[in-house]
Amino acid sequence: MKVERKIHIGTSGWSYKHWKGIFYPENVKPAEYLTFYARHFHVSELNNSFYKLPSREIVAKWLDMVPRDFIFCPKMSRYLSHLKKLRDPQEPLDRFFNIFQPFADRLGPILIQLPANSRFHAEVAGRFYEETDRYEGFRFALEVRHPSWFSEESIVLMRKHGITLVFSQADQFPYHEEITAKDIYLRFHGPTSLYSSSYPDDVLEDYAEKLSTWAEDGHQVWAFFNNDVGGHALDNARRLQEMVDVREPVPG
Repeated sequence: MKVERKIHIGTSGWSYKHWKGIFYPENVKPAEYLTFYARHFHVSELNNSFYKLPSREIVAKWLDMVPRDFIFCPKMSRYLSHLKKLRDPQEPLDRFFNIFQPFADRLGPILIQLPANSRFHAEVAGRFYEETDRYEGFRFALEVRHPSWFSEESIVLMRKHGITLVFSQADQFPYHEEITAKDIYLRFHGPTSLYSSSYPDDVLEDYAEKLSTWAEDGHQVWAFFNNDVGGHALDNARRLQEMVDVREPVPG
């Protein structure tokens, strides 16, 4: 009997040219990177959609390149998160889901990353969350870079609409660990040097214990490493997976 996987660990994308030679063999072409990546991890964030929305055909092609149980967590377009800062969300959300709606069963939470100068405004956040409610079957994870989002009013609003507060691990970003939905979503950006430093084993051990406890409590847990420079994301993700596997049987 197949056991449902509750902990999902991967990296923030796979198409990094500087991983050639340290992860991707020299004879593997960039067009084959995703297939190779999927032999080692069962989940990835999809960063491309943040910069430019792919076509449905491209998304379908990516899905054909990975096993049926591989999961993507696509990142919301920066047009909505960084330019509009969640205002007037209906049209950007419609455009995003016009592409991703057919692939709902292959997706994890949709990641929305806000810029550091985006503060919490209850009216703006509430209007945005109400729009996300229209997309039944999809879940949303919000990564914020301003501590105003950690207020009680903000947390209550997230819980009301089932929005996951992302735990962002990096010295340069504010960190607040509060569970707001069934999904728990973590992003590791590098402990000291942003995107280019590695997490020590003792930190990963602490998180492995947390991930396992959250999973035992019935949560779906997502953890992505964004410290891609030097391949640290790959090493840290594999190490964390090993630590989790000691605590939790691997689904079969």
